[in-house]
Amino acid sequence: MPNVAAIICAAGPGRRFGGKRHKQFVDIGGRAAFLRSVELFSNREDVKQILLAIPQEDEEIVEIRYGANLSLFNVKVLIGGVTRFETVNKALQLLKDDIELVAIHDAARCCVTAKWIDDAIKTAAKTGAAILACPVIATLKEVKDGVIVKNVDRTTLYEAQTPQVFEVKLLKQSREKVTKENAEKITDDSQLVEALGHKVSIVETDSSNIKITYPADAAIAEAILKARPDPKKEGYIGPFYEAQW
Repeated sequence: MPNVAAIICAAGPGRRFGGKRHKQFVDIGGRAAFLRSVELFSNREDVKQILLAIPQEDEEIVEIRYGANLSLFNVKVLIGGVTRFETVNKALQLLKDDIELVAIHDAARCCVTAKWIDDAIKTAAKTGAAILACPVIATLKEVKDGVIVKNVDRTTLYEAQTPQVFEVKLLKQSREKVTKENAEKITDDSQLVEALGHKVSIVETDSSNIKITYPADAAIAEAILKARPDPKKEGYIGPFYEAQW
């Protein structure tokens, strides 16, 4: 069983979400979205380190409201960067020496299941790189100047999700030659690994692994979680359920 570090990315501005709170802190069924993401990794024996990247402006509220419990369960909080690339780079500098795999996960993707995480880690342990991905089911149109120019074949298209899991050496190597200009265009870490020529495996999921982007997504995420079996009925459920957040 490889030693895994989880980087939970909660530092994004979430401009499309709007409102006073960043989307990763929105309440989903009684708990902040980012906590639901954190707890899925805190309950795994192979996860030896959890790094939570947050915005500078939320440092105080995270410390006051969640700091004691995050510390108790060995969650290291760091201030993220302007871009996702910079945020992950900052987290990589804090990795323990014995970490073999890194799982990078969007804090606002709180509906991921324990099985999908498990499958992604197992696949990455074999291949060096694996991401969750969902087959595209919508009809796709290419549009120019407000007019459809062609239909896009969706047969081989997948929507990239998280977590994305990589060998530490491979992940670090993929970031060595990225310029500041290119960093702003990077939307997921598999792009960098693919650019090295290393094949990235997928673990197929479905659309329920939603990323909260717009206000309406919060209600959808809550409905997805309510529709699933209650994990509290299945034995040990991890410290974050027991902690009084």
